[in-house]
Amino acid sequence: MKNLSALISALLVLAAPASAQTEPTVLKSEKTSIRVEVIASGLQNPWGLTFLPDGRALVTERPGRLRIIGKDNKLSDPVGGVPEVAAVGQGGLLDVALSPDFAKDNLVYVSFAEPRGASGSSTSVARGKLVEKDGKAALEDVKVIFRQEPARLGGFHFGSRLVFARDGNLFITTGERNLKTPSQDLSNHIGKIIRVTPDGGVPKDNPFVNDKNAKPEIWSYGHRNVQGAALHPQTGKLWTIEHGARGGDEINIPQAGKNYGWPVITYGVDYSGARIGEGTHKEGMEQPIFYWDPSIAPSGGMFYTGDLFPAWKGNLFTGGLALTLLSRLELDGEKIVKEERLLEEMGNRIRDVRQAPDGSIWLLVDARNGKVLRLTPVK
Repeated sequence: MKNLSALISALLVLAAPASAQTEPTVLKSEKTSIRVEVIASGLQNPWGLTFLPDGRALVTERPGRLRIIGKDNKLSDPVGGVPEVAAVGQGGLLDVALSPDFAKDNLVYVSFAEPRGASGSSTSVARGKLVEKDGKAALEDVKVIFRQEPARLGGFHFGSRLVFARDGNLFITTGERNLKTPSQDLSNHIGKIIRVTPDGGVPKDNPFVNDKNAKPEIWSYGHRNVQGAALHPQTGKLWTIEHGARGGDEINIPQAGKNYGWPVITYGVDYSGARIGEGTHKEGMEQPIFYWDPSIAPSGGMFYTGDLFPAWKGNLFTGGLALTLLSRLELDGEKIVKEERLLEEMGNRIRDVRQAPDGSIWLLVDARNGKVLRLTPVK
């Protein structure tokens, strides 16, 4: 009987956190109090999030599932038609974005680690038409519009954010696949920012279209593993957020044809503690506008433009995976002037950060039993 009582007590302790998750958490920040509530749970390593015009949301799960979060916050069954993914290591189904003309074409874009047989896998982007019928949803007429070359064995560093520019072209961030020197080689897509047309073509004004030794899809190079990206709401420029090694996570504003240094220059060191490259500066290579040391392992990126948090308008947000935080960055033009670290006490690996249509902030918690969190101000 004593053992039975101990077992019941242990089970009650284990069950407590799950029931506590249903209650909103109130946290303090420098400028406001934040209400944090769980919108959805039971997602396996959620990675990317975007909102449909009717207020519902699409969310990816790394093993290869795409789901719809309804207005009632219920999760749909997996959306059909999603391409096969290589769910190995950090690979799988990654980001999701809507066509700028979604109201007319219903096109959804997904990035993913694509299996390439004996060659391994690499980052690809596909698009398909979202069709909903009889309570079920599927992507139809799915077509791969970009394939990172070459493929590689292993499960590291796929990058993989998708951002449509104001001109309608699509930026794709990639990773360096745990390699170093290929990021400096224009004959491959490793460690590059890619710019393509919505159907995967090459824009005529891409910087390397006339270089026979370069991949014409390349916009900028010398990147490591870019897992955050967003357009600045005033300038329309692409801002990217990049993983360093031990230290040296970077924020950049990639310009056409420019070299961002990896692995020749970095503010980090290798995981062994060994020096990487030649230092922190070199002529002909660009400096980040901001860097973290030690690393926070940043992921996701969003400029806040809503009205729910007026004191945060214009701020840049990114999640932290290693330091389990939400980073709020204040700007002065194209300079980062202040950082506030939020939600550290919750211990969540934050994979993506998005602004909802109502001005609330939604976060993806990357875990085997992952969650979607919603941030609103305490009134």
